[in-house]
Amino acid sequence: MKKLGFLFLLLIATHCIIAQGFFDGNDIISKSYAQRWELDSIYKKGTFRLVSYRSIYVTPARWSSSPNEKPQSENPNNSATKSLDYDIVEVKFQISLKTKVLQSIFFGKGDLWVGYTQVAHWQLYNDPLSRPFREINYEPELIFKYPLHIKLFDGEFKSVGVSFTHQSNGRELPYSRSWNRVIFDLSYEIDSWIVSARPWIRLSDGNRDDNPAITDYIGDGEVNVSYTYDRHQFYTVITHPFNRWEGGSVQLNYIFPIKGHLRGHMQAFTGYGETLIDYNHNQTTIGIGVSFANW
Repeated sequence: MKKLGFLFLLLIATHCIIAQGFFDGNDIISKSYAQRWELDSIYKKGTFRLVSYRSIYVTPARWSSSPNEKPQSENPNNSATKSLDYDIVEVKFQISLKTKVLQSIFFGKGDLWVGYTQVAHWQLYNDPLSRPFREINYEPELIFKYPLHIKLFDGEFKSVGVSFTHQSNGRELPYSRSWNRVIFDLSYEIDSWIVSARPWIRLSDGNRDDNPAITDYIGDGEVNVSYTYDRHQFYTVITHPFNRWEGGSVQLNYIFPIKGHLRGHMQAFTGYGETLIDYNHNQTTIGIGVSFANW
């Protein structure tokens, strides 16, 4: 079984390397924000062209300070009644793609995109539990981007946008978790820095709510900050609730060149909500692996 697991990881890595050639090769490494979202007419490349969205990476070793062995929820139907003996080290990988479905709408400048991100946490080294996938989060999005050219200091506001996002783990009770959001986005670029403010509004799930207090822990918005130097990239994702001091999270990432398109990826996380099942669980994690496409 262990050999099959490593073969599966190798298959993912090979697929990403092949896909990278399809997704413009070196452009993945050094695209500006305007290029990534095709904000200006010189970058427009038409519709239904599959490109990378968020980072695509494989982390064969992710360590947790406190694995969530008995997930709980404010809804008693979504609270586990027994603990599972999870390993503190597991595999994590993320696949994230987008495609433009409508171009040059809304005064001839806006674009409508469809995005999809999948993040998996796999207990590959946990033989007593038969090496299960501990958690898989699925996140389809409908994203509208409108270009801006508003100068401020030495930088420029690049875009404003709004998206509808569904995120779920596709599991049955008591482990089911999901939520829907409308996310607003304002992005600013200065030199090699990109800063995006992304507040969101959670949409009601009615009487069936897997995670009623999720915004108290994960938060009501996030700030993304990235910096690129040569072929090195640093990016941070910070979340926090608006209504209290406690809660939120910080994720730090460092991507560095190894050889050719292959790059190393170091990731550290602390706080709540690394995955949906962990939305109200506080932990610190550290992982190292390889990356195939930038944030």
